[in-house]
Amino acid sequence: MKNLAGLVMLTALLNGCAQMGEAGKSMPVFEPKQLGKSDIDRVADVHRREIFSSLRILTEKLYRRNPKEWKKSGHPTLEATREHLLDPRTGWRVPETGQKQGTDAILLALSTDYQSDRVAAFIAGTGGMLNIAFGEKTEFFMFDSLDPQKLYNSARNLEIAAWKLANARDAEGNLLLLSNEIANPQQPANLSFEREFGKMIGNLDLLSTMIADRGNRNIVHVTHSLATAVFLPVLAIK
Repeated sequence: MKNLAGLVMLTALLNGCAQMGEAGKSMPVFEPKQLGKSDIDRVADVHRREIFSSLRILTEKLYRRNPKEWKKSGHPTLEATREHLLDPRTGWRVPETGQKQGTDAILLALSTDYQSDRVAAFIAGTGGMLNIAFGEKTEFFMFDSLDPQKLYNSARNLEIAAWKLANARDAEGNLLLLSNEIANPQQPANLSFEREFGKMIGNLDLLSTMIADRGNRNIVHVTHSLATAVFLPVLAIK
């Protein structure tokens, strides 16, 4: 009981200190769960948050460029379709992909004979792959561990997915999904999709390198041609 009382007092003290600061300046509130995090856990939290923030932006952009896709979902608005797709309770499993998940769902989204919501399949596949790479966790603590190879493989898979998204066409030569816009004399190029993919890839590469260095682990690096590359394995936790 004495130890418990001491812990409560310490937590209260830290919480009070965290809120103190110069007059007129708000300070971050201390959360007790931060005691269970190492520096690398906090770094992983930030990188994961940034990556999935970019995925949300990509979802919005893809639906706005391809409005016929969200209309296949049965939801009344683009926003409702997006929120259903990104709802964490779905576990990145959506009816549009059947039993396919991860990179298999990405390939399904960009197959010429696919008739359902291509954006839903592409985003659910991408989000599912990233979720597995992060150990199917949304927050990290001292006893959690991340596999730098999975993070690295996911970064390479995003490169492949971005290339396929920008180049997949039907039999008539039309893009299956519109993303980046090519520059023309009247309008500059819209490369916002490319930038979001670049942010995600950069975050994954940096985090994988930090985790590998910290644990004295090696990453098997791969050189590939995007036009012929196949997705690298990112296996789910058993």
